[in-house]
Amino acid sequence: MTVLLVPAYRPDGRLPALLAAVRRLDPALELLVVDDGSDPTPVFDACRSLGATVLHHGVNRGKGAALRTGLAHVALLHPDAAVVTADADGQHLATDVVRVAGSVQDGIVLGVRSFAGDDVPLRSRVGNRASALLVRAATGRALADTQTGLRGFAADLVPWLLTVRGDRFEYELRVLLEAARRGVPVEQVPIATVYLAGNSSSHFRAVRDSLRVYRPLALFLLSSLTAAAVDLVALVVLSALTGSLWLSVVGARLVSGTVNYSVNRRVVFRAGRSRRSLLGYVALAGSLLVANLALISGFTALGLGLLTAKLVTELLLVSVSFAVQRGAVFRRRRTVRTTVERAGLVTRG
Repeated sequence: MTVLLVPAYRPDGRLPALLAAVRRLDPALELLVVDDGSDPTPVFDACRSLGATVLHHGVNRGKGAALRTGLAHVALLHPDAAVVTADADGQHLATDVVRVAGSVQDGIVLGVRSFAGDDVPLRSRVGNRASALLVRAATGRALADTQTGLRGFAADLVPWLLTVRGDRFEYELRVLLEAARRGVPVEQVPIATVYLAGNSSSHFRAVRDSLRVYRPLALFLLSSLTAAAVDLVALVVLSALTGSLWLSVVGARLVSGTVNYSVNRRVVFRAGRSRRSLLGYVALAGSLLVANLALISGFTALGLGLLTAKLVTELLLVSVSFAVQRGAVFRRRRTVRTTVERAGLVTRG
């Protein structure tokens, strides 16, 4: 069984048109729409007439919150169902929705757009390219379309998806980041690139929502750069004072690690002080230190200078550090039960 989940805020006739086309192509797909605090509209009545279940938020809570509300509904009533998510603004073709649904076996399926053609807005080209580069820097994964709303998820991923934080557009990026940390496989399926009237139907606010989406990555990279600068200066000073590579690397890492932990806990991940996060960070720092020593020793043995070897090593390890800190060290634990209780599911009709 597969459920098509569509979060919708102030949708127009394109939403029931999409559902009707999907229903014709694949009558077995269950249809689920989450009204994210829209004004009263006959559009949702039209969706129900097509056999869709419609859930309602009393106020607008954001795309991420709407997706979790739908996922909580699926977890309660259809725990063995795969889920396909699609947007309500006419940017996904029914044929692509059905094809992505048919591709879900395990892990995640992304419907990826090519962003080719004169009708693709410049902000969409630039935004997706920037997002793809940041995701690759943080995870090592080359994903062609990190902003696509057409995604498929295997049934066993639904409980985990309910624990991913973010109430607005940042939720979808966080799913990809945490999927990389967990080793969840991602399949990429080409889909049509559709932009109507310059993407005017999108509720994505270019500045505010971009800041929400990229803030965790940008802050982490800035924190990492600051710590790397401290680490580099300390390494050079200690190397000159002691003449020992290993002692210099260890001492520099202790100084920079203290700075990095403090900034990441308070600013990047906004986690409270806890013994678990401290012990987790110490374990991570120890592992990265061993990797640091091994890589620097290897690179210097190959003839690289100390500074060059240090910079290359930090670039190689930054994505690992981000993924582990976000997903384990500073992770805010949330159970499926509390997520469902907070969803505030209300059905009408």
